[in-house]
Amino acid sequence: MGKKIAYVTLGCKLNYAETSTYERALNGAGCEATSWTSGEADVFLVNTCSVTEHSDKKCRNIIRKLHRLRPDADIVVTGCYAQLKREEILALDGVKAVFGAAEKNAVVPFILSETASAEALCGDMKEGGSMFPAYSSGERTRSFLKVQDGCNNYCSYCTVPYARGESRNIPISEAVRQAEEIAASGIREIVLTGVNTGDFGRSTGENFFDLIRALDKVEGIDRYRISSIEPNLLTDGMIEWIASGTKFLPHFHIPLQSGCDHILKEMGRKYDTEFFAAKIDSIRRAMEGPGKLPVFFGIDVIVGFPGETDEMFETTRRFLEERIRPAFIHIFPYSRRAGTVAAERKDQVRDSVKTDRVAVLEELCSRLNDGFIAGCSGLEANVLFESSDRKGMMYGYTENYIQVARPYNASLVGKICKVRL
Repeated sequence: MGKKIAYVTLGCKLNYAETSTYERALNGAGCEATSWTSGEADVFLVNTCSVTEHSDKKCRNIIRKLHRLRPDADIVVTGCYAQLKREEILALDGVKAVFGAAEKNAVVPFILSETASAEALCGDMKEGGSMFPAYSSGERTRSFLKVQDGCNNYCSYCTVPYARGESRNIPISEAVRQAEEIAASGIREIVLTGVNTGDFGRSTGENFFDLIRALDKVEGIDRYRISSIEPNLLTDGMIEWIASGTKFLPHFHIPLQSGCDHILKEMGRKYDTEFFAAKIDSIRRAMEGPGKLPVFFGIDVIVGFPGETDEMFETTRRFLEERIRPAFIHIFPYSRRAGTVAAERKDQVRDSVKTDRVAVLEELCSRLNDGFIAGCSGLEANVLFESSDRKGMMYGYTENYIQVARPYNASLVGKICKVRL
């Protein structure tokens, strides 16, 4: 086809996996990837995010910037912002087509076609009903494999179920096939991604435990990480199995959102703090011990949810520092999203208060992360080194996600090396 395509991706690892999949398909059809700054693109493919109001604004700004950069190029928009604000995006100069959550399979045919309309290609696809399989292939050492999409939880602050549709997944057989394809390309590590990853199996009658046991058998893949999993979907059986000597690493990203039970209930979360703490304890009991690396826990927290008082925030801070002690805290100031229950509440927290609370947790995160790394000092770990040469240095990650640097050595790229931290 000869078209030059520039890819712009905003938001989560799911979006990066999807963009990488679009790029492989378009390259295979004769298109050429180019940077969006080159001024050579015939088409800009923009994969958008809408997790916060700031995300929406960032998407609009980049679309306007692309049109100014190359007014003759077509702009094709997909992703969460595309699902939620289709008409708003179509009104922007340069936008040729918008593809929502259930229409992602039509993106590549539309770009390749000279005559077909987006409407015709999308046909009678039902909202949230189709699963777009995807994995990333831009790195030589790690791939993000999308196994699940959508969410049925409808937490009171979140637009994700509206943006990405209901929970659905690819079959285990397809996940295994894609993992084998990834392994054949020389990649050694896979990160399993999804909107609600642990809810895998809802649309195929399978379950997440069966998925990870099947993936563990794929030859050529040495390491797996689970990008994010709800605490109530990570079962004791899974924990014991992972700890028994599998390819799944001591690295968990688990959303908490608040360390205050009242706020958790108002958010519509499906657990309380005691359940959450007990889950963390059970993982540590199963996976830690003398000579073993401590488990890396990354914890999501939202500050400034409507009605969160200073006392409630302090309860969250104490819960994190004294009870959970994660290796990292992903901190999000609450963003008011139209159409959600929380957005209608009258007890919104001032932005200045949210900013102060973010700063408090950032300082706590820094201390906890320093302590986590110090606790690994002197222990042996296995590092998978990446391909980038950054000012004569190369980097890799241990099983429990500590970054290790050493002088660049091309022979170590994609190799797992034992080091003492």
